[in-house]
Amino acid sequence: MSDSNTTDFTNSSNFILLGIPGLETAHIWISIPFCTMYAIAILGNFTILFVVKMEQSLHAPMYYFLCMLAITDLVLSTSILPKMLSIFWFNSREIEISACLAQMYFIHCFSVIESGILMAMAFDHYVAICDPLRHSTTLANPMVVKIGLAVALRGSMLILLYPLLTKQWPYCKTNIIPDTHCMHIAVVKLACADTHISSYYGLFVLFCVKCLDMICIAVSYTQILRAIFSLPTQDAQLKAFRTCSSHLCSILAFFIPALFSSLTYRFGKKVALHFRVLIGNVNLLVTPTLNPIIYGVRTKQIRDSLLQLFTHKRT
Repeated sequence: MSDSNTTDFTNSSNFILLGIPGLETAHIWISIPFCTMYAIAILGNFTILFVVKMEQSLHAPMYYFLCMLAITDLVLSTSILPKMLSIFWFNSREIEISACLAQMYFIHCFSVIESGILMAMAFDHYVAICDPLRHSTTLANPMVVKIGLAVALRGSMLILLYPLLTKQWPYCKTNIIPDTHCMHIAVVKLACADTHISSYYGLFVLFCVKCLDMICIAVSYTQILRAIFSLPTQDAQLKAFRTCSSHLCSILAFFIPALFSSLTYRFGKKVALHFRVLIGNVNLLVTPTLNPIIYGVRTKQIRDSLLQLFTHKRT
């Protein structure tokens, strides 16, 4: 590659997002379920925030963590869907490099934050079931605030290197990103330099952050299940298990597609490109959509509080 070509592309201020390669003719139809999921995510997560704020009985650690999760899901889904819909509806594929790097930062930062919140919620369930007498003192409001700040700082600081490293590479191969949004590894692959630092750091974040969170969650739930099965009656066991089932569903919906998407981007050369892109989008949109449904429908306190608020307004 000649120096002139390198300079020409490096001075370009735009990338091109293809959308879903191979399915361009179906973009309008694909946008319908994605737009529906986004509308559910917005309505559901704002509803949870509203209910917890208005209902005094829900001012407890579990619901504070749930509010953190709702805010994270709102930011995560909003980071990708407006640009995705502009590609699907208006064929607006260009994105400035600065906007691409900002989108990359928000997507990965809030994915790491969500992973940390799910780990914090697992710890909350562990204390509530395994050591209920100390729950109110172990997870008092100041501790919940500290955990929330620690999770947010961890995500924001770790992912800060993503755009900083990516920005320094020269881009002379192509400016076309075969995706609907700016994933870190997808942008790094366009660079015409030795990008092993970025690739290895991305793997570090994946395995030493998300996988560590998964290990902590697994340890917490191993102890929780041991405590549940040691309860004297089957009714008590079922009640305790129902308390955790919503969170388990949320964990599986977040981690399984996230790991699959991250690994196939790096190592899944035989995986069809359109399938890989679809899984990446599903990973970022399904969890924000499912979380308010899972917690709103399966959590009796939220369901009852929501009904009370509506019936009170009508009367």
